[in-house]
Amino acid sequence: MALPQPGPGIMDIRPYKPGASEAPGAVEIHKLSSNESALGASPKAIEAYKAASDKLSLYPDGASVTLREKIGEVHDLDPALIVCGAGSDELLQLLTHAYVGEGDNIIMSAHGFVVYAIAALSVGAEPRYAPEKNLTGDVDAMLELVDERTRIVFIANPNNPTGTYLTDAELRRLREALREDILIVIDAAYAEFVDESDYSNGAALVDDFPNVVMTRTFSKIYGLAALRLGWAYCPPAIADVLNRIRGPFNVSTAAQAAGIAAVEDQDFVRRNFEHNRAERDYLQQQIGGLGLEFTPSHGNFILMKLPEEPGKNADDVLSYLKANGVIVRDMGSYGLGGYLRVSVGPKESNRKFIELLEKKFSCD
Repeated sequence: MALPQPGPGIMDIRPYKPGASEAPGAVEIHKLSSNESALGASPKAIEAYKAASDKLSLYPDGASVTLREKIGEVHDLDPALIVCGAGSDELLQLLTHAYVGEGDNIIMSAHGFVVYAIAALSVGAEPRYAPEKNLTGDVDAMLELVDERTRIVFIANPNNPTGTYLTDAELRRLREALREDILIVIDAAYAEFVDESDYSNGAALVDDFPNVVMTRTFSKIYGLAALRLGWAYCPPAIADVLNRIRGPFNVSTAAQAAGIAAVEDQDFVRRNFEHNRAERDYLQQQIGGLGLEFTPSHGNFILMKLPEEPGKNADDVLSYLKANGVIVRDMGSYGLGGYLRVSVGPKESNRKFIELLEKKFSCD
């Protein structure tokens, strides 16, 4: 009997595995595995979410008009070129389904966000992985992988899980070297945590070129991960395509209401940024002081390399931390065996993490 069969590439997908959230037996849990907001969500966003509860029987605004207007106001962007989605993940998937087909390929960094590869495989395309230099994207390596079937180059900037970024000059060099029919998607999920002068979140490149898209999320500095809310800033033709294929009511009323309030509360965003910068500096100083290697980060997380010796390797330290209530992220699925990624969390959680590391790695 012939049974329904999935399309090419789908059975090659390894299901996405989110950061762990449970530590059986631990009295108190400190979750530092998913790069979530250290300060939670804006109180104003929480109130807006609660207030939306009296509209549960009504369909949401299918075009997310007010939300797009608020995003455009804060970022000085044309709201007509903003498309909202159920998380930036949905928009990354939609871009792939719109512009990539069976037998095509996409290009990403060797340790880039795994959703890009999942999206490519889901349409029967090949994900190609460009080697990195010092865990940083390499434009030349990406260009070497381009051929006549290349359709999208994905760049997470800053990159998850490494925390490194490409400068505006490097992004522009990449764009100038690519054919105009190749889409560049700049995934700027962690843009709000960066304050380097040579960094670009991608919006200016969208304004300058017809084949560049920037995606953003409300899951990180805004603390709305549970609501699945993201947005893309696109050239007119690409915004038109996304609006044709997205779900008619893809962003819930509650998500829109909370998103509007979150965007308006830029004081909260600044507090979260300042907390992250101070605590990230603290964590990196302490990790380095214990003789452990780490990649200087421009996000709200730190990638650290563990020794190979038993008891102190990545697997053993992961288990040790979890047994003591601190959950961090293993990096095997990113091709980074021997590494762990720790989110910059609340001050109490960060101190507990360092306390445990000191017990494990301080000299006797």
